[in-house]
Amino acid sequence: MIKLSSATSAVKLFSRIVIYMAKRSAKTEKISIGVIGGSGLYEMDGLTQVRTVKVATPFGKPSDDYIIGTLNNKRVAFLPRHGRGHRLIPTDINYRANIYGMKKLGVERIISVSAVGSMKEEIKPGDIVIPDQFYDHTKHRRSTFFGNGVVAHVGMAEPVCADLCRVLIEAGVQVGAAIHRRGTYLCMEGPQFSTKAESLTYRKWNVDVIGMTNATEAKLAREAEICYSTIALATDYDCWHHSEEAVTVEAVLAVMKHNIETSKSMIREAVRMLTGSRDCGCGEALRNTIMTPEKLIPAKTKKDLAPITGKYMKKK
Repeated sequence: MIKLSSATSAVKLFSRIVIYMAKRSAKTEKISIGVIGGSGLYEMDGLTQVRTVKVATPFGKPSDDYIIGTLNNKRVAFLPRHGRGHRLIPTDINYRANIYGMKKLGVERIISVSAVGSMKEEIKPGDIVIPDQFYDHTKHRRSTFFGNGVVAHVGMAEPVCADLCRVLIEAGVQVGAAIHRRGTYLCMEGPQFSTKAESLTYRKWNVDVIGMTNATEAKLAREAEICYSTIALATDYDCWHHSEEAVTVEAVLAVMKHNIETSKSMIREAVRMLTGSRDCGCGEALRNTIMTPEKLIPAKTKKDLAPITGKYMKKK
């Protein structure tokens, strides 16, 4: 007969083992795919084995806790860009913390979902664009991890990962979405929508869609050597269109509901197709870009940027 004290000790020991194994699993699990949800996409359907994770960064708090779950047999990290409940305007989003957090979790590919306005007749509300270019028209953003004693100049000629774009395009075709395979995304500051004069001017620049967030993310993802691509959900014709009323939140939300369901289907399909190691150059984007000699980089800056620049620094 087992004494009560022995049984209690056994239960305590078992509990410690379970906690230890859970912590060890959390540290060693491979989370290579990240999803950043925009307006209307605050959670991911179909995730199993879900847990939430707070990630500390030297740049402050990310928009919210990361949701880690399994989707099509792969571990995925999901983050609502504006926070749950849509609490953050585009300018107030801590983009650096968001992308740094993804990097710290081990993410190698980010699928970004973003509501946009269409700047061309052929891109109808309800259509989806996979942009291959950005025009950054923001004014108040910190869109680099560098500074504080270290300078790097990363290339942005091709600002998205072509391989990831191809996967998203194929995923869109598979789920029957109205897909536009390329386009230029103009990133404005917001949170206000455009004036008609601004909208007509942007049309002359030959941009395809307009949004408020993704150029900033793309720059930081490139510095973090993470593949990045956008599912841009066209919700309206901005205010340039002669047959459309000025953009209203109500009109945007009506189209957005349909778009969000399509984007979720695309994400599930894309995650299924993303297998193996990366063959693009995104994982080496920082090579030969750091201009500051290592001996001149402040110790704190070097420590803060270790998840991003560590592989290019001498091991001590």
